Amino acid sequence: MISIKNKNSLILSLSIVLLFNSCSTDEKQTVVTKNQLVMSDEFSVNGAPDSNLWSYNIGTGTNGWGNNELQYYTDRPVNIKVENGLLKITARREQYMGEAFTSARILSKGKFETKYGRLEARIKLPRGKGLWPAFWMLGSNSDTAIWPQCGEIDIMEYLGNSPTKVFGTVHGPGYSAGNAITKTFTLPNSRFDTDFHVFGIEWGENYINFYVDDALYNQITPFDVTGDWVFNQPFYIILNMAVGGNYPGAPNSETPFPQEMLVDYIRVYQ
Repeated sequence: MISIKNKNSLILSLSIVLLFNSCSTDEKQTVVTKNQLVMSDEFSVNGAPDSNLWSYNIGTGTNGWGNNELQYYTDRPVNIKVENGLLKITARREQYMGEAFTSARILSKGKFETKYGRLEARIKLPRGKGLWPAFWMLGSNSDTAIWPQCGEIDIMEYLGNSPTKVFGTVHGPGYSAGNAITKTFTLPNSRFDTDFHVFGIEWGENYINFYVDDALYNQITPFDVTGDWVFNQPFYIILNMAVGGNYPGAPNSETPFPQEMLVDYIRVYQ
């Protein structure tokens, strides 16, 4: 386990109960706080991300990683490095390997996977049309169970032209892509590109709770999905910043580059 630096961590009280409006009825959400730390990356050593935890996706994938994305993912320091206690994922406008943009995507597949728990990361996001950073997870059987059968949990997705909003989403068989189960969180009186915020989930056998900082804003259960509940197996973590694609559209002339996604820490509790 990687040692923890003295940083502020979000702690949710066992007794927190919040109300939210679903599409059908009002329900209560309860966070069952998990406090046993089983993995953390505090990004305390300058250089490349810890190879004991992270590997890289390189290239453009199939059809721009399935989304018509415009970037080429690399493992170059200009696109990804740890510096001054932060993981820096940098999207650049440059001609590289036949593409007009570069960025980075790391994953813990085969190195750290978890079934249930509290997962959170403290992140500062970029701003600009066409930027699409995410903190998310895929089922560990993703090589054999073709997406979306493997399951996907988007702990945080963000579009750079909407700097006050993030999304928490699940994809599975019968509820993927445009039919995914999702909810938007809007930050009051601030923006995600001007400061760090904590994005997380509490995940149990029959629920996934989504939160930003101290706000629990959504709960998804087997009753909410329109197909099989596939979130009862180990998942691995992914961090990336896409450029362009079906969801955000392409950058425009007002999108400045380079752009950084800054990650202060990732922590997993059981």
